[in-house]
Formats: sequence, C-alpha cells, structure tokens
Amino acid sequence: MQLLNNPILNTDSYKASHWLQYPPSTDATFFYVESRGGVYDRTVFFGLQSILKEYFADPITHAQVDEARDLYAAHGEPFNESGWRDIVDRLGGRLPIRIRAVPEGSVVPTHQCLVTIESTDAQAFWVPSYFETLLLRLWYPVTVATISWHVKQIIRQFLERTSDDPAAQLPFKLHDFGARGVSSTESAAIGGMAHLVNFMGTDTVSGLLAARAYYHESIAGFSIPAAEHSTITSWGREREVDAYRNMLKQFAKPGSIVAVVSDSYDIFHAVREHWGKTLRQQIIESGATLVVRPDSGEPVDVVHQCLTLLDESFGHTVNGKGFKVLNHVRVIQGDGVNPTSIRAILERITSAGYSTDNLAFGMGGALLQQLNRDTQKFALKCSAARVDGEWIDVYKDPITDKGKRSKRGKLTLARHQEYGTWQTVPVTDAGAQLPMGFVDALETVWENGLLVRDQTFTDVRARAGQERL
Repeated sequence: MQLLNNPILNTDSYKASHWLQYPPSTDATFFYVESRGGVYDRTVFFGLQSILKEYFADPITHAQVDEARDLYAAHGEPFNESGWRDIVDRLGGRLPIRIRAVPEGSVVPTHQCLVTIESTDAQAFWVPSYFETLLLRLWYPVTVATISWHVKQIIRQFLERTSDDPAAQLPFKLHDFGARGVSSTESAAIGGMAHLVNFMGTDTVSGLLAARAYYHESIAGFSIPAAEHSTITSWGREREVDAYRNMLKQFAKPGSIVAVVSDSYDIFHAVREHWGKTLRQQIIESGATLVVRPDSGEPVDVVHQCLTLLDESFGHTVNGKGFKVLNHVRVIQGDGVNPTSIRAILERITSAGYSTDNLAFGMGGALLQQLNRDTQKFALKCSAARVDGEWIDVYKDPITDKGKRSKRGKLTLARHQEYGTWQTVPVTDAGAQLPMGFVDALETVWENGLLVRDQTFTDVRARAGQERL
C-alpha cells in the first residue's frame, strides 16, 4: 500500500520515544529473536529475506523524515529528527544495522536464537530497537511454514506406511485454500509462500508472486481446474448431473486431473448415482483422474464413506504394501481440515485398508489464519548494550512468568557438525564460544543497507525437506 511505504512509520508509536530512554553513554545495542516454545517443539525458519527486500532495500529519505516528523508531532510522540537526518546525510539513508540469521528453511528447536540484530554506528545505536515491530513480523511466515511442515510429517508417515511411491505423492498432498480467509493480500502472499516451502500445491496466487519476487522462484506451486458450488448449483438441482458432465467435457483429458465439489445437495447420492453410475464410463474413457470434493459434514466419516462408495463403483488395485488404491478417482477433503483432523482421517482410512494415495487435503484458515505470535511464542529482545565503552548483559526475568525470561549477552546459534544438534552460545570480544564439534550456524544476511546473502527458494526447500520427525 502506497500510503504505508515509509519505514520510519512502520513501527509502534512508543518506539519514537525510545532513543531518549537508554543510558546517556550507550553507543551500541544487540537484539535477538527466538521462539520461546509453543504448540510445536521446533520451527521452520523462513521469511526474513522477504521482509528485508520489501522494507529495507530503499534508503531513508528526507521526505520520509518530514512525513514522520509531522505525524508524530500531531500524534503526541517525540521524534528523533536529528538522528534520522544524520542517517540520511551521513549514511546515505542506509540503516546502520547488521542482521545475522540461521539459513532459511532450517528446522530449529524452540528456545534457540534464530536471528541477531546489532547496531553498527555509535550515533544510531537505537535503530535495532526501532525496527522491532517490523522485524518480529517474521513470526508469521515462520509459524505458517512450521504448521505446514508438521502436517507434512504426519502425511509422510501414512504414505510411507501405505504407498508404493511416497516421495512422488507427498509434495501435492496438502493444498493451500487459505487466500480468502486471511486479512489482506499481503498476508496471503507471505503465508502462501511459507506453505510452499513444504508443498507444491496451492490456489493462493499471491504466494507464487511472493516466491518469485523475494526468492527467485519462477513458479513455486501448481493447481488444477476445480469446481465451486456456484458453478454446480447454477445448473439447478434437477440438472446436477449435467453440471458434472460439463466438468468432464471441459477438463477431463488423458492424464489430466479435475476436482469437483459434490456436496451441494447430497454427497452420497452424487457419488453413488451421478459419478458411480451415470458418468462412470465417461470418466473411465476420458483417461483423466476425477477428484471428488466433499465440503460439509464430519470429515472423518464423510471421507471414509466417499472412498467406500467410489470403491464400489470404480474398484481398486492392491499395492505392494497391501493397501487399496482406487481406479480413476480420488478424494480431496477441504472442510474442517487441520493437523488433528488430518491425522484422524488418515488413521480411519488406513484402518479400512485404503492407501493415502487416494486422498489429498485442502487447508485454509487453519493454515494461514488460525495462528498468532503466541502459537510459537515469538519474541525479539535486547540482550546486550555497550555503555561507557563496556558491553553489559541486558535481560528480563519477571517473577510472575519465568517463561518470559530472556537471554543475556551477545549471542549466536551453533550447530554440531556430526549430530546436527543446536545450541545458543555467547559471543565475546574473542568471538563465539563454540563447544567442541559445533560451528557457528548464523550468517550475516544484511549489513548497513545491503543484502549480503541472497537465498533461493530451491535452497530453502532443500533445507526444510531434509529434516523430518
């Protein structure tokens, strides 16, 4: 949004006064980001590069300083006009900060340092704190990528148990249906892109554009022709079968896949009579795969019943692991889908002898919207400051909530070269204090207004994909 393109105003109001609140002799500060726990015990780090490219790439200008000065004066907050003018005049508008982070796509246990932000100019020591609000928003892509990754582990477990080719099946087993359920196009872009770290199926076009703009990925995901209720119900209840016949006429070609929502009136009648009898031969002769989509009812029961009815009409083969794979047809469940229901559905159909090959999922609100910063308890905190020429530890330790106790000192994240374990370790003037066998896992990605590490979506996917539960 053009009216929101001033980075100086991309913050909380009270941040404008904070440069006056540090000890007078402060000339450097150090901050870090971590997940302090949450629903999952590990997170998939992703999205920082998109924030940096979108909001930090262009230098600060005097016009932006003018706008911020006038707004804060009317808003009732003090404003560090001289500090911002100095950044524009002396530093060319480039923000004097260094950001180090774990490589994107890394799967890291909670309670570990994921990012550090430090000032690089004594006159602008206050800048890292000023951008806490903006930088901490990386909680959103990290959390979406984390939810998606954990669902991937669930589906993988069932595929490995029931499928002859789990590696080929897995990338398209969770489809992003979430674009309409989020608060903005920007949320759809960021969240949709984060899901694509783990899967390749999406209907969130904005996510494709974001992966292209920020991570050099021309096409990060794919979709298929699919019906919605309006395109079926516009034919009328009496002509429901004609609506389905038209879908086959338009899209059912040899090797193609077409998805048709089938619960506008009676899902079981539609499966048994329309798909299973009237249109059965047309489906078979088309050479296409029909994907039936139920969109109401209790997901575990409905999916099981649909598979059973389709099996009665189209039959199945038995794969090498002894599970049934339907001929010509599949099911996609997109209603009431979340990590818990996915596991429950897969447990039911596996118990009934059906391979996970028969089923895919579409996930919307639970993927992109039913989450918040506390899902993984993300925080960005100051852990060190240089005052009177000496670095001091900065931390909080509230007696009322030990879960909010913050880390202290300058920090980095280390990883064991052989075992892959992670550990947050202190940094002194002599460098990182690395235990034996560990290497520094953080790398400088941004320094003094420049992106110094440009990561590709292919690399991000590879890192996330090599880790598993």
